[in-house]
Amino acid sequence: MQKEGEVARPLADRMRPLNLGEFIGQRHIVGEGTALRKAIENDRIFSIILWGPPGCGKTTLAKIISRETRSHFLHFSAVLSGVKQIRAVIDEAREILRLHGKRTILFVDEIHRFNKAQQDAFLHHVESGLITLIGATTENPSFEVNPALMSRCRTFTLKALSEEDLGQIIQNALTDRSRGFGALDLSASEEALSHMVRMADGDARTALSNLEIVVSAMVAEAPSGGGEDDRGLITLETAADALQKKALQYDRAGEEHYNLISALHKSLRGSDPDAALYWLARMLMAGEDPLFIARRMVRFASEDVGNADPRALTVTMDAMEAYRFLGPPEGELALAQAAVYLATAPKSNSIYKAYGKVRKTVERTGTLPVPFHIRNAPTGLMKQLGYGKGYKYAHDYEGGYAAQDYLPDEIKDESYYEPVDMGYEKTIRERLAWWRKRKE
Repeated sequence: MQKEGEVARPLADRMRPLNLGEFIGQRHIVGEGTALRKAIENDRIFSIILWGPPGCGKTTLAKIISRETRSHFLHFSAVLSGVKQIRAVIDEAREILRLHGKRTILFVDEIHRFNKAQQDAFLHHVESGLITLIGATTENPSFEVNPALMSRCRTFTLKALSEEDLGQIIQNALTDRSRGFGALDLSASEEALSHMVRMADGDARTALSNLEIVVSAMVAEAPSGGGEDDRGLITLETAADALQKKALQYDRAGEEHYNLISALHKSLRGSDPDAALYWLARMLMAGEDPLFIARRMVRFASEDVGNADPRALTVTMDAMEAYRFLGPPEGELALAQAAVYLATAPKSNSIYKAYGKVRKTVERTGTLPVPFHIRNAPTGLMKQLGYGKGYKYAHDYEGGYAAQDYLPDEIKDESYYEPVDMGYEKTIRERLAWWRKRKE
């Protein structure tokens, strides 16, 4: 049974794993035999940065480290603290080391929110070993964390939890009698479980919060005085009603998944913005991973639009970053904008066809040598051997174009890229024709 006060805590907090044995997911960094798991088990933890999406286990993993090592553990919020608080933490770490001989592990949540001065305040103490830093971030640490601090930490990339992992987390919460809902004797149908998993979008905290909402709704509607015969089944209808989200027919691993993404792709290629928006909304509302859709649209921008409108790739990449920044539902509008842009852009698959031809040539001809006149010649010996000899510097010629061969001799007459007579590729086509005529 739950202890007094447990019920008041959110389910996601109550069900937080207490040790590595309970931790679900991220096997690539904490599975048996991994470097991080060995470091935790042997109490030889080093400074690390945990980078991953919300609800993937960053904070949970840090708390497990605090329990399974003999270090003094401090939890620090980058949102609420400044340099003054950092100095107080450093002073506390020195005192703990002096009095108890214990090192301090400092967990900094949302470390990307620290400015340069705040990050620099840690630097010397991480380097000296006074503190072992564990930073958690949802942002790419290459951009958000100082290079000097990054170089003293090992970065581990956590992934959004799989549907299998989320399903196991929900099932554990349903059966756990001390921290979860085991005492209520509830179970979930396969369809209801799948719906709650899809709604969570890789986020364990969201998955458990969704379950808590569904169970609360069931308990509120259940007749009083029931016995063991009133054991409840969470159905798809129950889950969809409680979460105010219609369960659309969709299987992210099955035929419908591929049917819908195919419909979106072909609607974009067919220049139909209305159909593109419809299929985009169908997938998003059914629980498809928005970043999967964004990746497919990025591919489309190069495969089906290409240089007919070079802006298409930029617009689509910007939409993907906007979604990452805003999240749902606001970020969905950026994906919709990109879909309409792609659908109404001039189309060309010339890049796609050209790259396919090049790959076949490489497979057929192997590693042909680089022509001598376009080789790099950084040393005197290379110059003596003829590296770079005869190279024509394009800027020294009329129109910035020098007629010379750049392909290996064996394939120097091959032609791969043939732009269409549409959009910006029309301009490229005219430019290429002029260059080729000069070369002839």
